[in-house]
Parts: sequence; structure tokens; C-alpha cells
Amino acid sequence: MIEVEVHSSLRDFLREKSPQKWPHHLTMARLVARALRLGRPALIQTGSSVRKYCLSYLMPALIGDWSVIIVAPLATQQYLLETEIPRLQDWLGITTQVRSDEKWRENDNLLLTTPESWLRDRLYQEDRFPADIPTIIDGADDLEELARQQLTITLEGSDWDELLQATPQYAELIRNTRVKLTKTVFAHPPNPYECYLLDQEEKEILGNLCQKLYEHKSLTHKFSQFWQNLSPNSVYEHLASDKIYWTSRQTTTGLFTIHLAPIEIATTLTPIWNRQPLVLIGSFLAYESDDSVYRQKLGLPEILFVKFSPNRQYEHIRLYLPSRLPLPNTPQFRDVVMEQVRILVGFSINQIVVILVEDVPLRGQVGSSLAAQFGSRVKVDETELPEDGILVTGWQFWKQHQDTLPTPQLLIIATLPLPSLENPLVASIVAYYKRRRKNWFRLYLLPTALNMLQQAIVPLRESQGIVALLDHRVNCRSYGKTILSVLEPCARINYIDPNWFGIL
Repeated sequence: MIEVEVHSSLRDFLREKSPQKWPHHLTMARLVARALRLGRPALIQTGSSVRKYCLSYLMPALIGDWSVIIVAPLATQQYLLETEIPRLQDWLGITTQVRSDEKWRENDNLLLTTPESWLRDRLYQEDRFPADIPTIIDGADDLEELARQQLTITLEGSDWDELLQATPQYAELIRNTRVKLTKTVFAHPPNPYECYLLDQEEKEILGNLCQKLYEHKSLTHKFSQFWQNLSPNSVYEHLASDKIYWTSRQTTTGLFTIHLAPIEIATTLTPIWNRQPLVLIGSFLAYESDDSVYRQKLGLPEILFVKFSPNRQYEHIRLYLPSRLPLPNTPQFRDVVMEQVRILVGFSINQIVVILVEDVPLRGQVGSSLAAQFGSRVKVDETELPEDGILVTGWQFWKQHQDTLPTPQLLIIATLPLPSLENPLVASIVAYYKRRRKNWFRLYLLPTALNMLQQAIVPLRESQGIVALLDHRVNCRSYGKTILSVLEPCARINYIDPNWFGIL
């Protein structure tokens, strides 16, 4: 069977060409080969980075008697196309045609495409990727958010211009509506997230315009989509609480964008999963023993779930978790964190340091304070770092760039990445769970934080670096044990050990 051939080929390749220390290669390769052969879906949590585990799905994709689509982010695609696929093809002595594109061709053997492109095709039935072709999705950690982005409707400046061109007889009404919305949108007090939920007045302003143009059959496609959701007599009325209406604005240009996104996406996604044999792979998908929360959010059916754990010998971190620090919402927190950061950075001589501070004002203060002491080593939200650079940034920036930035020896985490209820979008999702009497913390806030936390420390695992977690909630909140469990394997202390930094 193909599983035996994949096992044998990958084992020999690893022995000869790639003596990697990830211990689950052969098991995962057999699982992927079996899923592709039987056409049965599988969900695999690797607990590691794509560079560790990608050989486990590339081998069955290349040597199996099938064509395969690999869905992966562009950075992952580039690594596979430039490094791992050529190595495997050269060793196997095969010339499988491999392409990266947004559309399948009849003679394709192995096609790489982005999650955005694949989701858009499946959601809107664009038929750029045929049904029944075995598909491997690498990076399934972010599927929920990526799908929500694909389902989000936006009204931008170009959409207003299109409406004006299509209905010049209503130009004055359209311009007046846009002026009114501009005034109300920019009347919102500033917040760190630069987004604001549409209030009732703003919905009515937009709704009055849409109703007038709808009566005269003059709505463009984008405005028609909004009107279907805004209309009080719409068949969509019962879904109103399942959607988020918000606006983002650019203070410098005076422009704004209106967004409409679904909160619950499982119902929409459910039909797309059975259109092809599917293997979903992610680093960290479920923090509990089963995959029920993950599956429910994506509308996945019952599916084989395999969860690999980090290797205790080669993928542990050294965790500094001080006790009795002030909580993040106290006045004393800022000064104590600044002092802790200065001490830790002071021990990190000639080493890369990354400091994750989500609070924007505090991030600026930490950057300024460190720059006064360490000079040009300090960078805030930049990707160009010196060899001993100190990067001060937020969670999203680090998630976006951690695969291309140098691996730090020290990662300092000021606060846990729990989504803030002060963010209007987060508050809307929490309200959705509350209305349905669901545990919004366990189903939304905690899984989001755990996923971000585990992803952030992956480079440190592979270098056995130091993680300093300065959020005392880990020690004093009931969910602290769950957070500590996902940080395993680790060597944990509550004091700063100079030996960890190579200082005797």
C-alpha cells in the first residue's frame, strides 16, 4: 500500500538527507497517505512549525498516484517551492509538475495556492479548483479568521464612486449621505483599535439611502448586499444579531470604510468540506483533549483528530514566571514591567530580544526607555534588526513576521494575548456568545489567547530559548493552569538565573 511506500521512502530520506529531530515524521506521513488514499478527512495538530513537519505531507503528495492541491500561506509556499520540494524530487528522481497559482489546470499534478484563494473559490463557487482533488490545508490555525475575512462585505471609497457613476440622477442624495456618515464616523472618540461599531443613527443614514435607491432599482451590488442586511423587513432580519457592522477610519485622509461580517461562520462553511478529500494541518488547533470546539467553529464533520506534542528533549523552553507582580490593570504594573524588562535585556548581551507589548502607549514607553539605555539596538515594530537587536512590538506584528525575523534568545511577554473587551469587535463576539448562553471565555477568549501564545513561542522552542511571562494572572486566575499546560515542556523558575543567559 501507499502508506508503506511513503513510510519507507521518508525514513530513508531522513536518514540520508535530513536528520531532523522532529519525532513524528513517519507517523504523520502514514496518516496523510491513508487519508488521501481513502478520501477520509483528517485533522492533525503538529505542535511545531511548518519547517519541522512539512516533509510528512510532501512525501505522500509527491509519490502517491493522485493529483494534490496544497493550500498554504505565501511564505510557506515559497519555502516549499524553493527548498523542500526540490530536495525531495531530486532524491526521489521524479519530475512531478509543481505550480503556484490561483487556478487549477488540467495537467496539474501538484498545485500550491493560498488559503484566501481557495476559500473564496469554495465559498462563492468560482470553480477555479475542481471538486474531488485531494487537498491538504497547511496553516489551519487561522482558517476561522480567514473565512470571516472572505465573508466580510466592505463599502470603500471606490464603491461610493461606482454608485455615483451608476446613478448620476441621485448624486446629491449620495453625496449628502456620505457627508453625514463622515461626520458621525469621525465624531467617535478615538480608541487604540481604530474601529467603531455602527450606531443606530449611522445604520439609518445608510439604510435611508439604500431604501431610496432600492425602490428605483438603482442599487449597485455592494450596496444591495448591505441593504439586504439593513432592511427591517428583510428576510435577513433574524440574523441581524449574528453580524457585526463596524467602520474603520483614516484620520489623515478623512476617509472611512464600512464593514459587515458574520460572527458565526460554521453554517456557511459546512457545505465546502465534503467537496474533496481533505487533510487539515495546524500547529495548535485545540487546547483540550478533543477537537470539538475547533470543529464546531468551522462546521467540520466528525473527523479523525491526531494531536502531536512538542518533543521534551529538543523542543522545551526555559520559562521565567515571576510571582507576586502587579496585575496588568493596576497602576503599579507599568513601572514594575519596565524594571523587569530592563533587567532581562541587560542580561541579554549580543543577543536578539523580542518584547511583546500589546498596549500601544506602554509599547511606546518601553521602546523609549530602552532606547535611552541601549540606543540603536532598539526597534519598535520594525523588521530590520541588528545582530543584537531589541524588538518591541505587538502580537499581530510578531505573528506576521516571526518566520522571517531572526530567532530571539529571549522573548518577553508583558501580558497574555487575551482579546480585549474594549475592542468593539471583540465585544460584539462576546455579546453573541452571551445571548446564546454559551461560555464566551472558554469558547472564544481563551482559545484565541492560547493559539497566539503557542504560535509566538514556536521559534523559542526550536532554539530552547528563554520566555519571560510577566502577567501575574497566570499565577492567580483559574485559567492559569491551562496556560501553563500549553507551555509545556518547559523548565520553569520564578527568579532571574544569570546562567540561562550564559553569565556565570
